Amino acid sequence: MSNFVPESQTSIHFQSFILQMSKVSRFFLVTPHSPTVDLGLFILRVGISLLMLPHGWSKLQRLHDKPVDFYNFLGLGAEMSLLLIVIAEFFCSLALILGIGTRAILIPLMIGMAVVSFMVHGPDPFSEKEHALLFLVPYFVLFITGPGIRASRPRE
Repeated sequence: MSNFVPESQTSIHFQSFILQMSKVSRFFLVTPHSPTVDLGLFILRVGISLLMLPHGWSKLQRLHDKPVDFYNFLGLGAEMSLLLIVIAEFFCSLALILGIGTRAILIPLMIGMAVVSFMVHGPDPFSEKEHALLFLVPYFVLFITGPGIRASRPRE
């Protein structure tokens, strides 16, 4: 018995794969908006990043503390969890200001704020979750809409 696949069937699978990949890649391209929407997204992107940077910076300063006192996310250990949130809050915020890979950069930021909102402050009252949610919502909006003007990605 041979595992030979006819050329036409292979071609159909390949074309289907290419079509799916083009849909995915189109999502990550910066889509054109009106100038005012672009400006609004730019201000949102830079503004929310500038507000997050001090949080990331303060955690970056704590990386050298021994022992590290931080939430243990998924059993990774306090040190690794702190490192991951520093990468998200500080370094991803810098990349977001520059508009580099905006949608991909937003993923760790959204995960970080979701963890803070629903795991770290899960049993706490809403007032304790509110701060992280106020970051999560703009990150989600930017993930859906794209970065606006002055992003380091080619336009469609």
